[in-house]
Amino acid sequence: MKKVISTELAPAAIGPYAQAVATDGLVITSGQLPIDPATGAFPEGIAEQTRQSLTNVKAILAEAGVGMDRVIKTTVFLSDMNNFGAMNEVYATFFSEGGYPARSAVEVARLPKDALVEIEVIAAL
Repeated sequence: MKKVISTELAPAAIGPYAQAVATDGLVITSGQLPIDPATGAFPEGIAEQTRQSLTNVKAILAEAGVGMDRVIKTTVFLSDMNNFGAMNEVYATFFSEGGYPARSAVEVARLPKDALVEIEVIAAL
């Protein structure tokens, strides 16, 4: 059985998808763009966009009743792999050293709304 997870503390879905779904002991988020849910705007630069994307992820997971310490896998989509270092510095602040999740990071041709980053996660309930 699946449960749709939704919070106003993260941007609303802009299409036919859920912010996240909980099922079989997992929470799986949709990719989170760096949209500030209060303003609908993107912050400037890769560091702040990474921070906003992960803040959105954190809010969604909190709605599901779990924290970032329960994240077991992340996928980071970058519009430019040259931004990897700056993204990685901010990313590391959201996880405890020694408790980092598995991760894939890939460069893509383009992200929705021309974002610099989009991040999705899988967390254990």
